[in-house]
Amino acid sequence: MITRILVAEDEEIMRITVLDHLRNQGWQVDEATNGTEALALVKKNRYDLVISDIRMPGIDGEQLLAEVKLLAPRTEVILMTAHGNTDAAVHCLRKGAADYILKPFDLDDLTFRVQRLLNILAIKARCVSLESCCGQRHPLIGSSAPMQRLLSLISQVTQTDSTVLIHGESGTGKELVAAAIHYESRREDKPYIRVNCAAIPAGLMESELFGHEKGAFTGADQLSIGKFELADQGTILLDEVGDMPLALQVKLLRVLQEQEIERVGGKAPIKIDVRVLCATTKNLAEEVRKGTFREDLYYRLQVIPIVVPTLRERKDDIVELTNFFLEKFGEERGLTFTLTRDASQAIKNYPFPGNIRELRNILERMTVLAPAPEVQIWDLPIEIRGIKEETVEKGDVNLAAAVAAAERKCIREALVKTSGNKTEAAEMLGISRKNLWEKMKQYQT
Repeated sequence: MITRILVAEDEEIMRITVLDHLRNQGWQVDEATNGTEALALVKKNRYDLVISDIRMPGIDGEQLLAEVKLLAPRTEVILMTAHGNTDAAVHCLRKGAADYILKPFDLDDLTFRVQRLLNILAIKARCVSLESCCGQRHPLIGSSAPMQRLLSLISQVTQTDSTVLIHGESGTGKELVAAAIHYESRREDKPYIRVNCAAIPAGLMESELFGHEKGAFTGADQLSIGKFELADQGTILLDEVGDMPLALQVKLLRVLQEQEIERVGGKAPIKIDVRVLCATTKNLAEEVRKGTFREDLYYRLQVIPIVVPTLRERKDDIVELTNFFLEKFGEERGLTFTLTRDASQAIKNYPFPGNIRELRNILERMTVLAPAPEVQIWDLPIEIRGIKEETVEKGDVNLAAAVAAAERKCIREALVKTSGNKTEAAEMLGISRKNLWEKMKQYQT
C-alpha cells in the first residue's frame, strides 16, 4: 500500500521544501496552505500522517490536531513551529500529537521521524491482525480437481480489491479461503479483521462494525473504534453475513459504495480503504426471495462468488487431510500416529456431513483416546466404522460389520419392547435419546 502524507504549511518556501523532500523518499504527499484547507482534505482522503505548522490562519495546528484525532484516530500528526519550547511540546504531545519538531530543522531528521512513525503504524496494524486471527491461519490442503480449481480462483482474486462472497457448508474452510485471499494480496502486511455476524447481538452490531462516539448512548463513556476502522488499508471478513439485520444491511451497502463509515453518534463520515470479504452458509438468493436479505446488497457482495467444495466432493483429499491432521496432533503429543488399512478405508467411505471440521475433530479424538499410535478400525466412532446389516448377511464379515449389526439388532428390539417410545428405549440401551436418534438415522431403523 502507498503511504500518503499531508503537509499543512502557510509559508510557501517551507511547504515546497518539505513537499519535495518527502516526495523524493517515494511517499505520496498532498499539500494544504492553511488549516481549513487541510481539514477539508482530511475529511475527503485517508492519510497515514499529517505534518502541520502550529501557527496558521483560520484553523491552527492544535485545532487541526483535535479534528484529525476525531475524524481519523489512526492518522498520526507531527506538529512543527518556529516559536516553541519544552512546555509547548509537552502540551501538544498530551493532546495527541505523535511528534513535535522545531524550525528550522534538518530534512534528514524529518525523514527519520516520519519513517519511525510509519514503522510504528505498520507494527500496530500487524498487532491488530494477529489479535483478530491468532491461530486461525492454516494451509489449504488438497490435490483434487475441485481443490485445484478453488486454489486457481483464489490466485486470480488476490490480484484485485473486488468484494468476494464465499459460499459453503459449515466446516468446509471458508475462513481459510478468506485468509488465503488476504495474505496473498497486496494488503498482506495490513490488518485482517474477522467479524462473526451471527455471534453479535443485533443491537450491538452497528457499534461493533462502525464504532461509536463518546456519549452516543447509555454506557458509551468513551470513543470506540469499530472493526471497519481497525481494518483500514487492510481486509475485513464478515462471516455469516446472511445473519446481518436488514437495517444494518443498508449501512453496509453504503460502506461498499462510498468507502466511508459513520460512527454511532458521529457527525461526519470517515473515509476508509478496506477490502470486504463475506462468507455464508446460507443461500442468499433464497434469503432475498424470503425478504430477509436485501437484493441490492446481494448483488453488490457477489462481485466474485467463490463456492468452497464439500469434503464429499473432494474425497481424493481425505487421505492427505488425514495425514496432515495426524502429523499435527502427533507433534503435540510427541507420537507418530498411523491408520490401519481398514481404518483408512472406513474414513474414506464416510460422507462427512460436518466436512473438514468433523474430520479434524474425529482425528483429534482418536489421537487422545486410541490405546496405541496405530489407530485401528474399532478406534473410530461407530458412525464411521458402521457397516449395514445386509453386508454381514453376504458373508463379508469383520469386526466393524459385526458391531454395527449387533447395534442395529439391539435398537430394533428395544423399540419393539417399548412400543416405539424412544426415551424408554434409550434408557433400556443405556444411551442418550439424542444418541439413539442418531443411530436410528444411521441404520435407517
